[in-house]
Amino acid sequence: MEKRIEEENNVTGGAALKNARPAVDSTRPYGAHLRMSWWKPLAVIILSSVALVVVQVLLRLVVGLIEGSDDPLSVGYTPLRFLSDSLSIGVTGILAVLLLVWMAKVPWRSMLSSPRALDMRRFGQYLFGAAVLVGVGIGVIALVAPEAPGWKAFGFTGTTIAMLVVTLLATPIQSAGEELMYRSAVMPAAASWVRPVLPALVVGLLVSSLHFAVMHGSTDPWLFGYFFVVGASTALIAIISRGIEASVAFHVANNVMMGIVNTLMADGKVFTLDRSTEKGDASLLILAAVNVAMVVLVWVREKKRGDGSGASSELNL
Repeated sequence: MEKRIEEENNVTGGAALKNARPAVDSTRPYGAHLRMSWWKPLAVIILSSVALVVVQVLLRLVVGLIEGSDDPLSVGYTPLRFLSDSLSIGVTGILAVLLLVWMAKVPWRSMLSSPRALDMRRFGQYLFGAAVLVGVGIGVIALVAPEAPGWKAFGFTGTTIAMLVVTLLATPIQSAGEELMYRSAVMPAAASWVRPVLPALVVGLLVSSLHFAVMHGSTDPWLFGYFFVVGASTALIAIISRGIEASVAFHVANNVMMGIVNTLMADGKVFTLDRSTEKGDASLLILAAVNVAMVVLVWVREKKRGDGSGASSELNL
């Protein structure tokens, strides 16, 4: 009888030790560093998607009431609509991370970087490099395919000033929100479905990149493919650098600079973001190349850093 009780205690103790394993595994690369039940990633993906749509529609409706718009959900931007969309994405990104923190019972800082601490110097360094690369990409497009982005003519009006102010102030919030949602929340959540490191990273990257592309709502294959490349590139950047500073820096530089150019080339009016069929073309390959160049820049920089806080030694990056 005593032997049976001892055996049962050993089994119970082993199960308790198994369940007591930390939810964050600092020995694994960022993006594949979480342990959680299989259904929790699904909840994170679904609930964050619903939250984004709901918050965005509600803010658009509020703006529509303020502006007296007949179609508050149109593709045409006004400064207030641009502001509401940017803020809705920023808010949803924070909510997605908080949801994952609550469901996985992990420190929120581990969603921003792991195992190293958050390093804002990285953000500043990569922001400069990203700005150079994006600037080169915009310059190439202006030379070889100026009609592709829908640019009309240079114009500077009160609307232009308002759009520029919103772009400079709110677009960084929008860009950071997307990185929080897709790279800090969805990627590690989806990767937790698989235990081997490399397959886990592949699953996290693919799921988060597809989710990113789908949520941009484009039916055009060129645009959908481009959004997938953006998602995959920023996911790789986060994995290589073990945090989201570099991916946020690139996203901010890309969206702010493109927003400024789109605004200045809208002939003094607001620009539109029409992502329907046949709106994309091969010129998007130029922007895709900029994303790839940023991945290479981060890989080289983290390799040179050599402080053990960069790319994962497990992946020999």
